[in-house]
Amino acid sequence: MSEALAQLNETLLSMLQSETFVLLSTVDAESGGPTSTAISWIYAVSPSLIRLTVDHRSRLVNNMKVNPLITITVFGEGTVHAINGRAAVRQDPLQDVPFKVCCFDVEIEAVRNALFYGAQLASAPRYAITYDGRAAEKLDGQVFAAMQKA
Repeated sequence: MSEALAQLNETLLSMLQSETFVLLSTVDAESGGPTSTAISWIYAVSPSLIRLTVDHRSRLVNNMKVNPLITITVFGEGTVHAINGRAAVRQDPLQDVPFKVCCFDVEIEAVRNALFYGAQLASAPRYAITYDGRAAEKLDGQVFAAMQKA
């Protein structure tokens, strides 16, 4: 692991301003244990602020409201980055989205290289949409537009 930075570098900023997915780790509000979930509604507002949106049916919403300490794991640049921060509700529910989602702002406290020593990612993981691609594209467009306005 390398020394922690207090904000995103240019490559991570650019990566988190386009479509990508990350692992969001929170503290479970019921068990107090760690939990991780893949999300794709994430957007870097600035080098020190990340905005993310989560469906209200997800336990993540309550987890972040109860304990704002989170880690965002990003796969890219040939490595794995762990971004530590504090989540705060930005807009609940997020306006101009067809169902109830909660938008959070994450103040970045540290960015670290989290890949083990002597390793490099050969390629970043990719995902494929398994339901109606046009519907997914439309919904993603609505969510990202609303997140940027929030």
